[in-house]
Amino acid sequence: MNEFSKDGRNNSSRAAVFNFDELTSATGNFREDCFVGEGGFGKVYKGHLEKINQVVAIKQLDRNGVQGTREFVNEVCTLIQANHTNLVKLLGYCAEGTQRLLVYEYMPLGSLENHLHDLPLNRQPLDWNTRMKIAAGAAKGLEYLHEEMTPPIIYRDLKCSNILLGEGYHPKLSDFGLAKEGPSGDKTHVSTRVMGTYGYCAPDYAMTGQLTFKSDIYSFGVVLLEIITGRKAIDQTKDRNEQNLVAWARPLFRDRRNFAQMVDPLMKGEYPVRGLYQALAIAAMCVQEQPNMRPAISDVVLALNYLASQKYDPQTDGVHGSRRSREHNG
Repeated sequence: MNEFSKDGRNNSSRAAVFNFDELTSATGNFREDCFVGEGGFGKVYKGHLEKINQVVAIKQLDRNGVQGTREFVNEVCTLIQANHTNLVKLLGYCAEGTQRLLVYEYMPLGSLENHLHDLPLNRQPLDWNTRMKIAAGAAKGLEYLHEEMTPPIIYRDLKCSNILLGEGYHPKLSDFGLAKEGPSGDKTHVSTRVMGTYGYCAPDYAMTGQLTFKSDIYSFGVVLLEIITGRKAIDQTKDRNEQNLVAWARPLFRDRRNFAQMVDPLMKGEYPVRGLYQALAIAAMCVQEQPNMRPAISDVVLALNYLASQKYDPQTDGVHGSRRSREHNG
């Protein structure tokens, strides 16, 4: 694990080293009922670590999976030097023999994806205020990576399943295996093989392999569209012209009269019309074809912080599309 001290990036005092027996014990030998999810890296288990007396999430590298040791090292290197309320906290890791495991704070509400798509009957859909709070928090996490970390980091894998939710729907970005140091000096981009998730990947990056901070902005725009519309980035169950979220949304952006049909129907008209216009305007700017037309993350944070601060109350502000709303507005 001497790779962690390469380039002077070792700051492992922030992350404990756990042995494999401790993590086996914490999850009851990776029992099926402790399993909480799976990603490109491997399976994730909920466990309780006696040593720190804390409920944790333990991610175990799948040796046949998409991501490998390089991504494991990348994740640790990124998170042991990061410290922000909108990034998931890495508590430690295990690199014993062939085992590679990561130990995080446990996020009790799961991922944003779980609260937007394919909701079970017992799960309430997110209301407008919560959606804006999540969008603003995720943007702040991205701003920290782009503008406050040294060197700055391009996330490269921003999507709803990588935004985890804590108590009170507090969002944190997770899964930094694909993160990349941003360009420095007079360089405008980093050349790299195209990685990321179809539907979230900026078209300029997908075509050229030239990765920039604006690649993350495009992905953020897709996430914001999912938050507003309740639709998936790619949904093959829909008609062909509606399968790609951005392709579906682009022509609708041109006329405000279309905006009401873009809102997640699960919100049942409970959203502020002006807030919707502003949120869709931010999303439209983020998913521009030309990267130089996309805003900087600090501008996105500013706009979303404002939207999140404007609390909407359907009782007093009206329900869009209802008679009460028309009376209220007229």
